[in-house]
Amino acid sequence: MSTPSLSHPDSNPQSHDRVAIIGAGPAGLATARALKQQGIPFTVFEQHDDVGGIWNRAHTRSPMYRSAHFISSRRMSGHMGFPMPEHYPDYPSNQQILAYIQDFARHYDLLPHIRFKRRIEQVQASRNGGWELTYSHAHDAIKQEHFRWVVCANGTNWTPNRPPLPNEEAFTGEIIHSVDYSDESQLRDKRVLVVGAGNSGVDIACDAAFAARQALISLRRGYHFVPKHIFGIPADEFGEQSRWLPGPVRQRLFGILLRLLVGDLQRLGLPKPDHPVMSSHPILNSQILHYLQHGDLTARGNITHLEGNTVTFKDGQQDDIDLIILATGYHWDIPYLPPHLFRWRDRRPQTYLKIFNPEHPSLFLNGFIETDGGAYKLFDDMGHMIAMSIRTQRDHPSAAQKMLRLWQTQEPDLSGAIHYVDSPRHTGYTNSRTFVKAMKKFRKQMHWPEARYENGA
Repeated sequence: MSTPSLSHPDSNPQSHDRVAIIGAGPAGLATARALKQQGIPFTVFEQHDDVGGIWNRAHTRSPMYRSAHFISSRRMSGHMGFPMPEHYPDYPSNQQILAYIQDFARHYDLLPHIRFKRRIEQVQASRNGGWELTYSHAHDAIKQEHFRWVVCANGTNWTPNRPPLPNEEAFTGEIIHSVDYSDESQLRDKRVLVVGAGNSGVDIACDAAFAARQALISLRRGYHFVPKHIFGIPADEFGEQSRWLPGPVRQRLFGILLRLLVGDLQRLGLPKPDHPVMSSHPILNSQILHYLQHGDLTARGNITHLEGNTVTFKDGQQDDIDLIILATGYHWDIPYLPPHLFRWRDRRPQTYLKIFNPEHPSLFLNGFIETDGGAYKLFDDMGHMIAMSIRTQRDHPSAAQKMLRLWQTQEPDLSGAIHYVDSPRHTGYTNSRTFVKAMKKFRKQMHWPEARYENGA
C-alpha cells in the first residue's frame, strides 16, 4: 500500500493549518480540549445552539428520554482531570450529564471556538489538499470553508435503525421508534409493547411498567441483566477491582456471580441467554427484574404477525397492543461525507485504533466506538492521539511517514480475548482496558507523551 500524500494545501501552508471538529458533544469537546492544549488552531461546528450532543433533549432528533441515566457510574465516567461533581449520584441523570458537559466546555474556555447553528452539509477533499466544508447557517446562504484536517465527532445515536415488523401495515395501533419517545405521558392508559432489550429498551419498558395500562417487552434472544450495584457498589467499580484477571477468567467468575445474584431468568419468562456474560454490550438495569417479578411487566419472544391491534408471538401467545416502541438501536452514520472516504463493515467505519484513516490521514474519528466501560476518558485519549498526530504531520514530516506506516499495519485485537456475540452491533466491539493499552503502545512507538489534564488544566 502506498503512503498517502501529506502535502500542504497551498503555497502558504500556515494559512490553512486549521482543524475542523464536527460536533460539540463529549467526543468533539474532548478533541477540542486536546487541540487547544497543543496550541493547534481549530473550529468546532455544531448544528444546534448549545453543546451536549444527544444529552441535550432540546436538540433536534435527540434520542434522550426523561428517565434516562448514565449506565456507567460517576466515578468511572468523567473526563480526565475533570471528574463529575461529588454530589452527583452513582448514576447521574441525563440533566446532570448535560450540566457536566456544559461545565466542561466553559471550564476549558471552548465556547469561543464553537460555531453554533452550523449544519455541515458536505465535506469534500480539496484538489489542493485538505478539505472543503460546506455548511448552512439559519437563513444565510450556503457557505464553504477550507481546513487542512477534519475530525468527525457527530456521534452514533442519531439515525434510527427501524426494521419492519411482520404484516405491520395491517396493525391499527401506533408504532414509533424509541428516538420519538420522550416521557411516560406517551404511555398512560395504553397497552405498550417495547421491542428490544438494550439499555434504552429496558429503561422504556420500566417506564411502561410504572405508567402504562399494560406493559410487555419482546426479546429476540436471552440477555444477561446486570444489577447497577453489586455488594453495594456500582457494577463497573466492582468490575474494575478484578481487571488484573485475564478476560476469560473474569468472564467465568462474573457469570457465576451473576447467577447467584439474579438466579434463573427463565422463571420470569425470559429466554435463556445464548452467550456467555460479558460477550455482548452490558445491559445494566436493576428495575426490570423487579417489574417482571411483580407482574407489572411481561416478557414475550419474537413477533411473528400483526393484525388489527393484535400482536402474535413466536410461541403463539397473542396480546392486544395500542403502542409498539421499537428500541432497535441506531445506524452509525457520517451523512456529510462521501461513503468511500472510509471502509465500512456492518455500518461501522473501519479505522486504525478507532481513530485513524490510513487512506486519508487528515481525516479522523472520535466517539465512533462501542465499548464495555465509561467512554469519556477514552474520548480524551483519542482526542490526545488526534492532536499529537496533527502536530506530527504539521511539524515532523519524517515522523509522520513512520506514523502512516504504523496505521497501515494490521489493526490490533481490541477484544480483550473475549468472544463477542456475532452481530452487526458487536462488529469491532472494544474492550476498554485493551484499547487503552493499545493506544499507550502506539504513543510509545511514536515517542508521544501520555495525555495529562491535571488539576483541571
